[in-house]
Amino acid sequence: MSTEPRLAEVAEPEPAQQAAPGTDQAVKETLEDYTLRFAPRSYRRWTPMVVATTALGGIAYMADFSIGAGIGLAHGTGNALLAIAVAAVVIFVTGFPLAYYGARYNIDLDLITRGSGFGYFGSVLTSVIFASFTFIFFALEGSIMAQGLKLGLGLPLWLGYLVSTLMVIPLVIYGMTALSKLQVWTTPIWLLLMVGPLVYLVATDPGTVDRFLAYAGTDGDGGINTASVLLGAGVCLSLIAQIGEQIDYLRFMPPKTEANKRSWWTAVVMAGPGWVVLGALKQAIGVFLAVYIIAEVGASAAPEPIQQFKGAFDAMMPSWLVVPLAVVLVVISQIKINVTNAYSGSLAWTNSFTRVTRRYPGRMVFVLVNLGFALALMEADMFSFLNSILGFYSNCAIAWVVTVATDIGINKYWLKLSPHAPEFRRGMLYAVNPVGVVAFVAASGLSIAMYFHALGDTLQPYSPVAAAVIAFVLTPLMAVVTKGRYYLRRTDDGIAEPLLDEDGNPSAVTYECHVCRQQFERPDVAACRTHDAVVCSLCLSTDKVGDHVLPAAV
Repeated sequence: MSTEPRLAEVAEPEPAQQAAPGTDQAVKETLEDYTLRFAPRSYRRWTPMVVATTALGGIAYMADFSIGAGIGLAHGTGNALLAIAVAAVVIFVTGFPLAYYGARYNIDLDLITRGSGFGYFGSVLTSVIFASFTFIFFALEGSIMAQGLKLGLGLPLWLGYLVSTLMVIPLVIYGMTALSKLQVWTTPIWLLLMVGPLVYLVATDPGTVDRFLAYAGTDGDGGINTASVLLGAGVCLSLIAQIGEQIDYLRFMPPKTEANKRSWWTAVVMAGPGWVVLGALKQAIGVFLAVYIIAEVGASAAPEPIQQFKGAFDAMMPSWLVVPLAVVLVVISQIKINVTNAYSGSLAWTNSFTRVTRRYPGRMVFVLVNLGFALALMEADMFSFLNSILGFYSNCAIAWVVTVATDIGINKYWLKLSPHAPEFRRGMLYAVNPVGVVAFVAASGLSIAMYFHALGDTLQPYSPVAAAVIAFVLTPLMAVVTKGRYYLRRTDDGIAEPLLDEDGNPSAVTYECHVCRQQFERPDVAACRTHDAVVCSLCLSTDKVGDHVLPAAV
């Protein structure tokens, strides 16, 4: 007979998770952004459309224009558009299951990854990859903003880099509450400034469309070339990890019910995998504007968004208004995306550090760490070798996202070897699950070798395809080989109350953690090993000696 603790009685639901006197500061801080944990129903007060608008506001970045321009200039319009379309399809298909799990179970991508083939410590690998994504793209956006500040205010680039880094800190401190307001209020202005010039150019000078479609690129003859399409798609696929930032917002979706299911699904699809539709359009616009700038100014300025929009504004309004509007567009875009990059990056670094060291230093520490990495990349002029960085990074990102998406879509729903409901709590998961870790390491390792020509020049353009195919094949294969035994260290968390309510949403029943003395909802707690009480997921994460962690099931 089992002697493991069980709690038959549950606490009555309370209206909110309020801090108790003397509560540890680390615990208090995580209650704003739920850095390492499930986002409770008591905090998720936004409507589906507000969450979706906030999430989509984070993709206002200007990098898409540079990415599209770079691909178009190198390979021509036809190859660029096909590359953008191929990448968009892959990103949408892989992003859908991840977005659904984040919104349905109210957890971020790291917590999803833990229970989808990687294990409690295994997902540290992917957290570092995601954190790298955030500071790489922060640096890219910061570089674009510095170019705008140099054009509009005459600031030297090094100072522009510093300004673009420091200005986001006050906004990031306040987490989702501040970010939702920022994104909702700035999105209409951003859309008007971005779409207006394109519509004007097409309407007043149809010849721009002909020049755009006929552009052959510097490396091609205007024809469609498979290698060129795949090389371009590899650069675009570096954005596949953007789904992690979308989920950082989608985890605050309200419970899905019969009354709101239509708006709930619309929000999840639109702000989850649907982000790539707008992203692909921006990349295509980047190609269009680059071709337009080449004809008007010259090729040297074509990849820079500030120059692209300066040229477009110059065709439709008085000269005195051109530079100020171009700078306003760049600054709004940079702020909208880089508060998200800084926010999501700090969550990822904090997740990794806390699990490895079992100590929570505070999220603000890692806001500064992430910004430090980004500033170093900017000062190193990463903008000049952008496509090389993104092409290399995409191999790791593709391997990770495809592995997790495959585990959800095939291992959970088809093979049923992976637990259907995601698990993220320490003690419930094995430290490392070979299913995801082996698939990810093999896919990223082989694709990176291909990218650096280790397997020959002919195969080099196919590295992103290899990353996706290897991850897609190995993930279910490893689940079959291991018979799914490394997903759960134990299936019983010692609490009688079900994790999900009658609608399939995470239960809102609350418990008091006996360590930090705060109230937490059912999915965020487990029974304590040494007390007839419960302990929350953060206190489990920071338990240095494992006193509270349930033993493995026998």
